[in-house]
Amino acid sequence: MPQATPTKPVRRGKAIGPGGPNPIDMHVGQRLRLRRTLLGLSQEKLGEAIGLTFQQVQKYERGANRVGASRLFDIARVLDVPIGYFFEEMSEETALKSPSQLLGREDEHEPEPYEKDPMARRETLELVRAYYKISDPQLRRRLFDMTKALAKGEEDA
Repeated sequence: MPQATPTKPVRRGKAIGPGGPNPIDMHVGQRLRLRRTLLGLSQEKLGEAIGLTFQQVQKYERGANRVGASRLFDIARVLDVPIGYFFEEMSEETALKSPSQLLGREDEHEPEPYEKDPMARRETLELVRAYYKISDPQLRRRLFDMTKALAKGEEDA
């Protein structure tokens, strides 16, 4: 009697594999959560904006469910970031966990290096958020002028 070969179950939309969620899906979820919280948006409000329940948003943020291309497009639009934002700051170790890398497939040619938009970086968002928390307009203006002067000094050096 022929033995059945074990097959990996295909779970539509699920990111969970033999070792749990794929690290890339988890990274995308972490970036989604970061941007959502920086904007002060609840999971429920984001879900409403893209036609999902907060539980579905939660699963995306944990990496338990993969975010499809059209859904990622909608999320990026609502969170006002380019789609590439969700893949920024990904470690090389995480990038090597992509399905094509795990199957041993490699690109034949290296893509052009992607220049990260400094306006989409977490550091920039946190800085802008903190800046606008300064209630005194004169103090905020002095900080602005000082920052510009420091940046000019760096250019001249």
